[in-house]
Amino acid sequence: MKQIIPFVIAIATGLLTLIGLLTGTAIVSVILEGAAFLAALALLLGIINLFIVHAHRLVTRRNIYSLFLLVSMGVVLFLGFTGGNQQIGLAEAFNWVQRPLEAALASLLAFFLVGAILRMARQRSNRWTSLFLFTVILILLTGALASLNFVPDSISSSATQVRQVIDALFVTAGMRGLLIGVALGTIMLSLRVLVGLERPYNK
Repeated sequence: MKQIIPFVIAIATGLLTLIGLLTGTAIVSVILEGAAFLAALALLLGIINLFIVHAHRLVTRRNIYSLFLLVSMGVVLFLGFTGGNQQIGLAEAFNWVQRPLEAALASLLAFFLVGAILRMARQRSNRWTSLFLFTVILILLTGALASLNFVPDSISSSATQVRQVIDALFVTAGMRGLLIGVALGTIMLSLRVLVGLERPYNK
């Protein structure tokens, strides 16, 4: 019974959503609002559980990282409750904390990618590796030429045009391929859930 009830609820909800999307009925909005409410409730429970776990670690193990997490959580909650409708405090926290952290992580990711490219070039040297290295060098070179101030305007504009062509042809094509793959994977997973071959709710 514990496995049959979630199975029936999942299939009924999926079929109702599919029928509502195909027919344009209002049941889709009701289901989506319910899903959004459940997601918000799950997020709230996750935050409460995170607070309890790290408060316990702080009391029992004197974990300094748990202290930083709890203080950060308290500051963000305070700014969220006292910032008003404009949420000025949260915007300032995002600009001064979140955005620099994201930039630092992106820079580290670039260095990791360069290291991975060099290791790949040493281990497997073939035409695809050479093409990949040529593409990376071309993108970095055009980006540097387009952004440096001492480069002449003619060279900078040419580099910008080459960068735009690369973005329009290769980057956009790759992004579309990834999105198509994600869409096909989502469709296949949805069909497996609807027919009962995939049951993630029983795990």
